[in-house]
Amino acid sequence: MKLKPLSDRVVVKMVEAEETTKSGIILTGAAKEKPQIAQVVEVGPGGLVDGKEVVMTVKVGDKVITSKYSGTEIKLDGEEYIIVRQSDILAIVE
Repeated sequence: MKLKPLSDRVVVKMVEAEETTKSGIILTGAAKEKPQIAQVVEVGPGGLVDGKEVVMTVKVGDKVITSKYSGTEIKLDGEEYIIVRQSDILAIVE
């Protein structure tokens, strides 16, 4: 199956959290923070949202930072994705 987001929605897949700290300490599952960096998988067409024109500025393949508790989590074909609004994306990681 393939997801095609509508309007100003973006489908992202979270990047795995680091399992060791910079000093080499291995983190347990409970100690890891929820990752906020995600890979853009699909992008909606944009258009009119709440009476305002929305131009999509992210593209497939971009790494982005999302708001911590934003979006709707879904599972499709064994993979976990999050559907967020473009306004919930805080930055593009270059």
